[in-house]
This record gives sequence, structure tokens and C-alpha cells, in this order.
Amino acid sequence: MAGDEPPTAAAQPPTTELDQDLVEILEEGSGRLDIARYVDHVRDLAAGAIATFEGTTRDHFDGRRVVELRYEAYSAMARRRLEAILREARAAHALRRLAVAHKLGPVPAGEASVFVAASAVHRADAMEACRYVIDEIKASVPIWKKEVYDDGEVWKENREFFDRADADGTDTDHKKGHNKASGGGCCGSKVRVMEES
Repeated sequence: MAGDEPPTAAAQPPTTELDQDLVEILEEGSGRLDIARYVDHVRDLAAGAIATFEGTTRDHFDGRRVVELRYEAYSAMARRRLEAILREARAAHALRRLAVAHKLGPVPAGEASVFVAASAVHRADAMEACRYVIDEIKASVPIWKKEVYDDGEVWKENREFFDRADADGTDTDHKKGHNKASGGGCCGSKVRVMEES
């Protein structure tokens, strides 16, 4: 009988690289980063390598005991910038899947605040993409960090931010007094912006 044919599946849009990427900004109170979930997200049968970066709160800085870091962000803009960074990483490297997550609010010593995972057919692409993503996060994503000590607190800015400003020729008054650390890459020395007691 006409009209009794089984319904056909609706046409699905083609899968894009961004469909395979995971970007999360965890608001304050949402718990710890689920590291295993992000690694599982980037697993791919065609990938021969998974590279990760986990940024954790250390318990000291410059002779002072660190209690926690506190992160604030313009979340909508931060998400858009994170998505753009993943597109840039894909344009530069042969990648299978990507995941990035950043926690907001307090992050006690020993706990992860940021996590990046990249999978690729070959390890070099995964490792280089992972490094690129974390360096870009530190240089250009609108997420701000306050380091809380047992005797005060300090807003911090990353060296990558200053290196980017120098490269762009946008030297600003607040950079005066900044002593560049030698070497490149992520996780370099930090700069005190404002101290509160």
C-alpha cells in the first residue's frame, strides 16, 4: 500500500572538525576537570598519538605559600577564542580530535585549572598542537588569574601576553618594570599586576 514505506532518516549535515572538538569552561562550583573524559574524547582509531597538557596550581611562588588560584573570565568571549585557537591548531597540524577545558573560580594547590588534549596520526602533530593551544590560551583568552597566598593575593598576567604585545608593537604603561624571563614556550615567569592584602 502506498504511503506505508518506512520513514527515511533525515539528512544529517556533514561532520566537521569542530564537531569533533570539545571546548568547556567550567563555572565556579562545577567541580574538578574530568581529565579522563577529555582524553577519551580525543581517542580515535586513526590516531597513533594523544598528547596532553594539565596546568595545576603549585603550592608556592617566589618564596610565598600559594593557597589557591582564582580564575575569572568573560565566558562567551573566552569560548569563542578557544574555538578559534582549535581551528588555528587544525590549520597548522594534521589532527584527529581536540579537547580543551578551563576551570573558573577557586582552584586549590594540586588541582588542575586547564587541560588540553590532542590526537593525531603522528606524535609530533599532537605534541605541537597541544603546546600551541596552551600557549595561545595564556596569550589571548580573556581569563584572568589571581594568586592567593596565606599572607595576601596578587592578580597575575602571563609572560605570553607580554610577548604577544611586544610582537604586536602594543607596548603599554602597565608593562613597564616587566622583566622578561629567558626562553620561550608556555608556563614562564609571571608578572605581578596588583597586590591586595
